[in-house]
Amino acid sequence: MQTHPREDPVVITDQRPWGSFERFTLNESSTVKLIYVQPGERLSLQRHESRDELWVALDPGAIFEVAGRRIEPEVGERVFIRAGDTHRLSSAGPAIRIMEIAFGHFDEDDIERLEDHYGRS
Repeated sequence: MQTHPREDPVVITDQRPWGSFERFTLNESSTVKLIYVQPGERLSLQRHESRDELWVALDPGAIFEVAGRRIEPEVGERVFIRAGDTHRLSSAGPAIRIMEIAFGHFDEDDIERLEDHYGRS
């Protein structure tokens, strides 16, 4: 697997009179996705060679498996996944959503599936 010298992304919070915002990227190559997982379902255990990912839990009930660790994130919790790390997203019961920000070259064909409940290779 390719290694990246990338630092963990710095999320900037800016306070405004009306509230605040969080900036996840600034003028860099990135891809942003919202991922929806049906109740009790899970994605394949996978890894990528060409991109790092930042996952942000949007709903309760998400389970992140990253590099052998099981994480049950709070809403808003962030987990950084380095290129080459194994990872899987699943639902502990309810339908869940996460925001995924990918850093580096994004290509859906860069998925190496190690385990898959749906028989995909």
